[in-house]
Amino acid sequence: MKIFLAQQNYHIGNFDNNIQKIICAIEEAKKQQGDIIVFSELCVCGYPPRDFLEFDDFINKCHAAVEQIKEHADTIAVIIGAPDKNNIAKGKDLFNAAYFLYDKTIKAIAHKTCLPTYDVFDENRYFEPAYEWNVVEFKGKKLAITICEDIWNLGDNPLYRICPMDELMKQQPDIMINISASPFDYTHDEDRKAVVKATVMKYKLPMFYCNATGSQTEIVFDGASLVFDKAANLCGQLPSFQSALQSFILKDDGMIDGPVIEPAHQVSDKELNPLTLEENLNTGKIYAAIVMSIKDYFFKMGFTKAIIGSSGGIDSAVTISLACEALGTANVRAVLMPSQYSTGHSVTDAEKLSKTLGNPYDILPIKNIYEAFLTELKPIFNDLPFSIAEENIQSRTRGNLLMAIANKFGYILLNTSNKSELATGYGTLYGDMAGGLGVLGDCYKLQVYSLAKYINRNGEIIPENIINKAPSAELRPGQKDADSLPDYTILDKILYQYIERRMGPKEIKAQGFDAGLVDRILKMVNMNEYKRNQFCPIIRISPKAFGVGRRVPIVGKYLS
Repeated sequence: MKIFLAQQNYHIGNFDNNIQKIICAIEEAKKQQGDIIVFSELCVCGYPPRDFLEFDDFINKCHAAVEQIKEHADTIAVIIGAPDKNNIAKGKDLFNAAYFLYDKTIKAIAHKTCLPTYDVFDENRYFEPAYEWNVVEFKGKKLAITICEDIWNLGDNPLYRICPMDELMKQQPDIMINISASPFDYTHDEDRKAVVKATVMKYKLPMFYCNATGSQTEIVFDGASLVFDKAANLCGQLPSFQSALQSFILKDDGMIDGPVIEPAHQVSDKELNPLTLEENLNTGKIYAAIVMSIKDYFFKMGFTKAIIGSSGGIDSAVTISLACEALGTANVRAVLMPSQYSTGHSVTDAEKLSKTLGNPYDILPIKNIYEAFLTELKPIFNDLPFSIAEENIQSRTRGNLLMAIANKFGYILLNTSNKSELATGYGTLYGDMAGGLGVLGDCYKLQVYSLAKYINRNGEIIPENIINKAPSAELRPGQKDADSLPDYTILDKILYQYIERRMGPKEIKAQGFDAGLVDRILKMVNMNEYKRNQFCPIIRISPKAFGVGRRVPIVGKYLS
């Protein structure tokens, strides 16, 4: 049996685009004499559609799309994902469903059982879990079709009342097919392989696992679809961060034609920690994920050009480099906005970066604008000492200039704040926190340095002086980040324990960190939730990013 996996990049609600992609893949698979072609979860409408699912018109368009696609399922079976109306069971109005199409007919519909309600997922808000499970018989084989997390719990998660594969095994299936929309994070690839392999080992059946690729605002889907034979050998993996169509020959004995790839292994806690970053092998994947996410955000929003504040610091340098890779250098405009507190090398470093990349840049000094603000505020400030108020005026002046240019020329402002800064509140609302998309908002400062070195892997793009100099906001004479924040080598480790690993203060202190420092850092994180709540969408590359995946009360008092 010849089975195709169609790993594609969908656009939520863009039915014409999604249908065209699906039909093109079906027709290509038919030319190559395919028996079955498998697409990813909710491919018809794009994932995650969120509250679009509450619109009857949206659901009607999903069903119309299924009707249109089924006309191409004549000589080949097609498995697609789309919502299905709940006409029988009590509860939610919809099921998250996999449609099995053949002979221009909907032959079967499988419903998702294990609905994720954690991190970026909220499927219980929209969908009812499955109430029945049936294999699909096709060309002498029994197919066990499941959806995404229906294989992840393996029957041992108390949150789920039933494991669908356990029910399907009562009907003696020959093949497992799982359609998925499994987001990327830098821990997830090997972990995903291990879970799929464990499922194959448990049921002793071959597995065809089709994942989505592409980016939907902050969520990145890496693809990397998998095929295992019944002996749990990894026989195929589609490329990461790109669309692909690939066929596999399933033999009658449950084995797959072709070479066996490297074995999957469970990711250890040490491998999960990104803060041994000099040796972190996942930097290349993080780079690819961010580049794809920038590209998709602009394309799907109908924009082509970005604007970025270029300070001569590491964060803006990495952001500009990533944007140039994603959008093309001609479409990335850098704006240098030195003040009287800016060092000379900050301007020359920023200029050198743009000259190396070849992207356009402007120099707009802010000294006169800043002093005009101070002049107007003098009667109110009344000769009070220089403070954070004057620092923030500089930052907001820069934000205003960037947004003015963005509005005038139809650019999107890319934000350059990193996760360490966002966690501790080291940023100015409506100033350096302005933007349409947070490029580095899920990368700790140490990860930003790791990305800079990756960008320079084949030669210097980011000037070494930018990488080597002490980080500074340059908002007052001689300012350094270290004046306000602990050293990043310590700060990032404590933040990682608190944010990604969800450890409390006692647990973090027990690891040997200074108790007073832990209290200070965690207090900064909790006090600045109001800032993050007003921040732009952040490209998610970690298991726990700020934004939709981390919902913390603004006025909560968990820690003092």
